Amino acid sequence: MDSLLDAREDGERKWMYPLLRKGRYYKWRSWLSYVYLILFFTGPFLRINGQPFLMLNVIDRQFVLLGQVFWPQDIFLFMLASLVFVVCVVLFTIAFGRIFCGWICPQTIFMEMVFRKIEIWIEGDAGKRKKLDTAPWTKDKIGKKTLKHFLFLIVSFLIANTFLAYIIGSEGLINIITQPVNLHWVGFFSIWVFTIVFYLVYSQVRELVCTVICPYGRLQGVLMDENTLVVAYNEVRGEPRGKLDKTAASLKGDCVDCGLCVAVCPTGIDIRNGTQMECINCTACIDVCDEVMDKINKPRNLVGYFSESMIRTQQKPTFNGRMKGYSVVITALMVVLGYFIFNRTDMDITVMRGAGMLYQEQPGGYISNIYNADITNKSNNSRNIILKPEDKYVKIKYIQAPGIAGKGSEVKTVFFILIPAAKINALKTDVRLQLISGNKIIQTVTTTFVGPLNN
Repeated sequence: MDSLLDAREDGERKWMYPLLRKGRYYKWRSWLSYVYLILFFTGPFLRINGQPFLMLNVIDRQFVLLGQVFWPQDIFLFMLASLVFVVCVVLFTIAFGRIFCGWICPQTIFMEMVFRKIEIWIEGDAGKRKKLDTAPWTKDKIGKKTLKHFLFLIVSFLIANTFLAYIIGSEGLINIITQPVNLHWVGFFSIWVFTIVFYLVYSQVRELVCTVICPYGRLQGVLMDENTLVVAYNEVRGEPRGKLDKTAASLKGDCVDCGLCVAVCPTGIDIRNGTQMECINCTACIDVCDEVMDKINKPRNLVGYFSESMIRTQQKPTFNGRMKGYSVVITALMVVLGYFIFNRTDMDITVMRGAGMLYQEQPGGYISNIYNADITNKSNNSRNIILKPEDKYVKIKYIQAPGIAGKGSEVKTVFFILIPAAKINALKTDVRLQLISGNKIIQTVTTTFVGPLNN
């Protein structure tokens, strides 16, 4: 193909008017989108242990996932999550192609399940929408276009507010809404910038996000191979295509060349030309082709989930060993990441003995070492903290007490550890220290104590 699907021969953009057919896959996608939309709009207001369900506060460098608060000190978890994400994207694409784009991607869900439905409700199906766009500006056209774009702006405004709430938190959004504009002019300005961006994306840019802007479509061309499961046309069964003719049925394939698979495609491709970058695996072509096959008493899945090797060997789509293997690896990576996330402590402590310092003899028969400790509070609340030796005969004498650690902050403490000389039986002794906050032991660490060797 030597031309762009979304451009005419004169270079002007070719506007897409996809038909809507509600087959089994469309119904499944609809239910999935309802769940997604509910979670999206309620996410900033849901709380787990008093923390947001999800918040990505880049401004204050505070991130919350499933009620777990992450600060810059958790950079290793961010790096691990990024690595897991990249590996999962690669493995998932190798096994299942671009299914994410058609089923889970926010761009597709909002475009096809929200804005497209508003457009169809007001202007009608594909033929009516195309006719309305080419018609002169009448009172009816002005009314429909005004209502449609007004609703587009309203929905974009709601999305923008929710999007901002994921960044600054629901409390911050409520403050912007309820308090004077001059107190939150940056937030107020941000809401309208996001509103305009979302409005332009879903009213003007549309499928160009998937076919031109998003790099994932081009990435799949590198990752996919003949064993990747994608939405595909079974040319072995369908060719040679032609109009339905019962007298020559034995000479023709099952494809009746109705063109409906092209008419329903939101990016305007012909799935019969093979796997293409613009295909987002939305399954609209599967639904409409199954509908046609039912009418002419032919088996379904002329267009379906296939790999190239399945089509050549005439195998039915199956969850084969390759897909199972990749799925196991993806699941294992997610479990590992989940383990590190949910087993992290709210506070971390690093204890180091004073470099180059020997032990000191103290009154009362004690031996002391000097230590420095860095304590990180990774919770979302300020905490009063102390250090306490695990062994009762060991004492701590503060030079600089830790005191209160603010949320997401670090405090430093300097202290002596004192041990009775009679209890020291080696040059180096392990000492266990407890980090305590609110009468609760948060963490226990071990450090080395240097003293004289008692004979």
